[in-house]
Amino acid sequence: MTSSGPVDPTTTSAWAELARLAEAFRPDLRGALTPAWVGDQSLEAAELHVDLSKNLFDADVEAALLRLAEEVDLAGRREAMFAGEHINVTEDRAVLHTALRLPRGASLTVDGQDVVADVHEVLDRVYAFAERVRSGDWTGVTGKRIETVVNIGIGGSDLGPVMAYEALEPYRQDGLTCRFISNIDPTDAGQKLSGLDPETTLFIVSSKTFGTLETLTNARLCKAWLLEHLPSGTDEKAAVAQHFVAVSTALDKVADFGIDPANAFGFWDWVGGRYSMDSAIGLSLVVAIGPEHFAELLAGFHAMDEHFRTAPAESNVPLKMGLLNVWYTNFLGAHTHAVLPYAQLLHRFPAYLQQLTMESNGKSVRWDGAAVGYDTGEVFWGEPGTNGQHAFYQLIHQGTRIIPADFIAFATPSYGLRDGDTDVHELFLANFFAQTKALAFGKTADEVRAEGVAEDLVAARTFPGNRPTTSIMAPALTPGVLGQLIALYEHITFVEGAVWGIDSFDQWGVELGKQLAQQLGPAVSGDADVLAQQDPSTQSLISYYQEHRA
Repeated sequence: MTSSGPVDPTTTSAWAELARLAEAFRPDLRGALTPAWVGDQSLEAAELHVDLSKNLFDADVEAALLRLAEEVDLAGRREAMFAGEHINVTEDRAVLHTALRLPRGASLTVDGQDVVADVHEVLDRVYAFAERVRSGDWTGVTGKRIETVVNIGIGGSDLGPVMAYEALEPYRQDGLTCRFISNIDPTDAGQKLSGLDPETTLFIVSSKTFGTLETLTNARLCKAWLLEHLPSGTDEKAAVAQHFVAVSTALDKVADFGIDPANAFGFWDWVGGRYSMDSAIGLSLVVAIGPEHFAELLAGFHAMDEHFRTAPAESNVPLKMGLLNVWYTNFLGAHTHAVLPYAQLLHRFPAYLQQLTMESNGKSVRWDGAAVGYDTGEVFWGEPGTNGQHAFYQLIHQGTRIIPADFIAFATPSYGLRDGDTDVHELFLANFFAQTKALAFGKTADEVRAEGVAEDLVAARTFPGNRPTTSIMAPALTPGVLGQLIALYEHITFVEGAVWGIDSFDQWGVELGKQLAQQLGPAVSGDADVLAQQDPSTQSLISYYQEHRA
């Protein structure tokens, strides 16, 4: 699987058939949504109920998409991933985020290591430490219990934990809060440290190599803040040891910072950053919601893994959703994809998916180094409903661009507030149901005229419909359901990358800017010789900064 190059999807008979179908495709969701079609396209994956019926496809398109998956050997690549083969070819690594949620006692040996035993050894240490913080057994240097945990990370070391922390707010322990620092802009650290008591604050520095520029810069800022604001005469070495722990495998660098290596929690090179929130990177979340609820989260991940690994193609939700995204991207001209959670607690979920999907599939070469000859990747974006209805839904309903949209909702609310006799959650879900209906069916000019609208306003009030949506529902936003949702999109991302023949698990595109930033540092600080070596635009911008810095 890993030694040979990928199949060029454009050379398959299924790709040619999809191109032919797309050329003649004239969607009509009003006519297509029969009870039989809705029944066929309403699927179950763990606790998720997924309605694909309002997407722009028919039985012929579905058959061709499933055949495309066969012709690029998607099942073989999936098997290789779960088995621990080195499908991340540019870094020669296995891709085993699915191993992070395997139950204790499962069997998986990769590169001579018992992966499951390794995972649970770290997980046990994470759980034990979290319980010490939650119980008050772990204290700050002055003996006060911890009240605030500050996670310092960036990218996958930040987006996953903060998203899940927000999503699982009802499960947090009272009297214990988390804050998250990621941006190297000192404003981020300044705001997050504001109002904190250094005696009751614990910092988690999340960096596998303990060398990430942004994370280590922020860690040093927090260290300086801590030592400055603790009571006079506090032992500085003891203070750092009691108020800082690390998620890292670079134990020598951890020790140099002043953190006791015994309080460092590692993970492995087969865990990519954007797939790492269910590893030790989730330490802040474990402290917040407790080991029992974190275990439920892991079980949710695993349930979706098993669905993706074993469900037949025609009822495999991640497979079908990934293939539909290929259909929209490569055959119907879609460039973006909206994710619209009708759940305020998922307000950070679209941002989390941006890294997951775009860092994974924003590639222009296949895994064998050959250039792709087709579009890859989608721009993922979104906001919670109903806020988005008063912002960008106009474009989705009546704009000139096709924007596939995933709507997410829960039968039982996290907060069941009422307005007198009105169940506000039912009002909220009425909007959820109405939007997908309106996008599917629109409103014809004749229907607008029948409302008595003046003829010169008819066109403006006509809705074309046939705008594709997927509806995802679950009983409630629990830790297990959140795990299922995250894993669903992980596997959707995998499916797209497998079809496109790209390595979805490296991220070389983020490196160049980082390298240049380090090279430009001296010029920004006033080194005239380095500044003179830059291009005219960069010189001009740096000069402007130097002239106007207060």
